[in-house]
Amino acid sequence: MAEGRTVLSQILQLVPRTEFDKLVREHRGEKGLRSFPCWAHFVCLVYAQLSRQMSLRDIVLALETKRPVLYHTFGVTEIRRSTLADANERRSYLIYEALFAKLYQQCLIQAPAHRFRFRHKLYSFDASLVNLCLSVFPWATYRHTKGAIKLHALLDHEGHIPSFVRVTAASTHEIHEGRKLRLEPDSIVTFDRGYVDYGWFAQIAAQGAYFVTRLKRGMAFRVLARRQPPALSGVTCDQTIRVRTKEPDSIARDLRRVGFVDPATGHRYSFLTNAFHLSAKTIAEIYRARWQVELFFKWIKQHLRIKTFLGTSPNAVMSQIYVAMITYLLLSYLKFSCHSPLTLYAIAKRIEVSLFDRVHLRSLLTKHIGSRRELTAIEQPAQLSFTWDGTPRDSGSILQRIHSTPAIEKRLVGQGK
Repeated sequence: MAEGRTVLSQILQLVPRTEFDKLVREHRGEKGLRSFPCWAHFVCLVYAQLSRQMSLRDIVLALETKRPVLYHTFGVTEIRRSTLADANERRSYLIYEALFAKLYQQCLIQAPAHRFRFRHKLYSFDASLVNLCLSVFPWATYRHTKGAIKLHALLDHEGHIPSFVRVTAASTHEIHEGRKLRLEPDSIVTFDRGYVDYGWFAQIAAQGAYFVTRLKRGMAFRVLARRQPPALSGVTCDQTIRVRTKEPDSIARDLRRVGFVDPATGHRYSFLTNAFHLSAKTIAEIYRARWQVELFFKWIKQHLRIKTFLGTSPNAVMSQIYVAMITYLLLSYLKFSCHSPLTLYAIAKRIEVSLFDRVHLRSLLTKHIGSRRELTAIEQPAQLSFTWDGTPRDSGSILQRIHSTPAIEKRLVGQGK
């Protein structure tokens, strides 16, 4: 019975142990740390995210009061701060990175479709800095007196969940990560004009995908054709252009320029795209939807533990970030599968104060706790069922996931010397 298990145990059941153990064996996660299993380490990191614990000491002190249920949930009878610190330092974050990619595939099955009428997959790509104390994280040198890392994310607009997350040195330019993406044919990716790169535009077109971005200031181009914009649509121009560049071969084809005036603010925008089959108004709406990736970064920084870290090594930082992304997917999956009317923040807050309560998880996802009508109407969240064979399904061809390697740690540490 679900009522006999804690809320934390019910959430952890969404992560299939067989797949988790397989990833642990692949990345040798138990080497030298057999007294503290990888599952216990993972549960500690998830618990820290859901309960908003700020340090290793907070985690240990909080769990000392939960010893009666510690073994059944964590798989150990005692958690020591030194043991947890060693696991953060030595256990590879690649385990949690791979687990994030697999959970995304399952979460996508339950995610609602985006609000546009077209059937293209829609993504937003952006990056955000995570500031670090340079004296505590000397490997994360950004400027002479400032430390930081950069978090790159590709947001899937079906459910607004991250499909790709990468952590790099703060000095890494965003376009370098953009060039590594392998987009699904017929998909659309939108990004701001900081990513404007003619070579990347040609790469996206060669993959059979589309992009929508803003026209860069000072861009030289020649107008080849003009189309009459619809009346009262806010569209001021719809043109076919050819960019004038010193490297003419870097542009695979002619591009489309769309001018738009926001009726709410009166601001003028110029968009650049290779999608000629969509209306000019839709192009403007696609770029407006790019704001969702900004809201995603804002949400995770405010409500997940990615600004204060439980370890100071590159491996500890990246492990915590990937577990934070896994936690975001688990919360999103609960919301999608149960069709909960609550916001993601409300769900996270209710779970935070009920982690060790023995209540049905469904009761926390209703608008009014204790309402029998809502409890019977809401759908019970099904357990994530994996049929993973090592290759993505239909949705897996969206992008070729770029595996982080220990070389990232070496690059980060090297830049701090």
